[in-house]
Amino acid sequence: MRSHEKRVNVCPRTQGKYLVSVVLTAVFAIASLFGTLLFSADAVADAAESQAVAQVGNATYASVQEAIGHTSMKNATVTLLTDVAESVTITPLKGMRNVTFDLNGHVLQADGSAVITVPANMQLTITGPGTVAGGTQPAVDCRGALHVKSGTFTSDATLMRFAETDETSAQGSFSDGTFIAPTLFNLLDDAKNLGYVTVRGGEYRGMIPAGLNTLALLSGSFSDSSNLAPYLADSLGLIPDGTSGDGTGDGMFHIGDLAISSKQASVELDPVDGLQRLSADDLLKLTETQLNGIADYLLVVDSDQLQALNDQIDSAIQAVGKRKAFEAVSQNITITAVRNGADDVIDANSSRGAGPQLRTSDHDGISAQVAVTIKAVAEPEKPEEPGKPGDPEKPGKTEMPRSGSAVQALAIISLLLVIASAICAYATVHLQSSRLHN
Repeated sequence: MRSHEKRVNVCPRTQGKYLVSVVLTAVFAIASLFGTLLFSADAVADAAESQAVAQVGNATYASVQEAIGHTSMKNATVTLLTDVAESVTITPLKGMRNVTFDLNGHVLQADGSAVITVPANMQLTITGPGTVAGGTQPAVDCRGALHVKSGTFTSDATLMRFAETDETSAQGSFSDGTFIAPTLFNLLDDAKNLGYVTVRGGEYRGMIPAGLNTLALLSGSFSDSSNLAPYLADSLGLIPDGTSGDGTGDGMFHIGDLAISSKQASVELDPVDGLQRLSADDLLKLTETQLNGIADYLLVVDSDQLQALNDQIDSAIQAVGKRKAFEAVSQNITITAVRNGADDVIDANSSRGAGPQLRTSDHDGISAQVAVTIKAVAEPEKPEEPGKPGDPEKPGKTEMPRSGSAVQALAIISLLLVIASAICAYATVHLQSSRLHN
């Protein structure tokens, strides 16, 4: 009986220990599972965050195109988070028309087509440092509106293409940035015209084709000036860069106000060195007068003033030839920049051409003055007339020498004469005495 009771007393304790072990095991398993789930969630979150390439507001996205699709009226800026190869189209949510793209110091590279396509009725603003690299593709194809405020844009072909069609017209505005490509701007394949593109600043290294009649250049620096004249706004010209330390510049042309400069605003002609009449080109070369670039203006010299100068040159030439005096004269001459093709103010002797007339406004009247002075010539002195033949010159009076040595010589001669006279007198007295004694 006692042994049986003992077994009965032990069983409840054993069962309690078993239950505690089971509970502890279950708690440990649940905790392990919860930790694993937490770790997996963090890993998934980290993986998702590491794949984010663009951001809109506080939300990040695995592609730039996805980020563009999540822009809103409240958050319309897509910020690039890393370098990425992706060709994107500006297609925001319905009702959205304006998107801002912040390059944020990164590179967006083409992937099969133009890096950025702006459809009709869409507007894109590009800001921030960074690069849009087209490679063999354009950096931008635009049928809507594009405003570039900063950034670097490159392509191995055409950098940016625009289109004006029957339905819509592209617009472009460039206030800053660096643009590098063999061809900077051109038309999309189906375009009738470029649209309306205005350059207000930036550095452009490449060629702009001729014939883009709605392109306007208001400011900026350009490496190729071959076709720029028609695109310059009225009263603007190009100034070659010459400001670097070695004086050679960087090969760029900077847009500035149209102006005339003369390196020799005042010159002096010397009749003794030889004179000849001056043509308009002669005067421009003599004074080194030029426009500040390749604008389609030319320089015209005032013909009446030039004629007055040449009349004075003729008078100086005649005076020198006749050995007569010539008083110095000065003539101011006005040089004016006029549009090439203004036939009413141009003649063969007063212009220097610069290509066909392509401007449409009427900005004229830019002028400068140079002064040309002809030095005076004194009348030469008349030579002394030689004596007449057969009329011998009358002998002049011989003047006594007045030098000190001549006076000394006369004194010595006088002393010798006195001594000689004394000797003769003594000899005469001695001779007479001898005769008396005899």
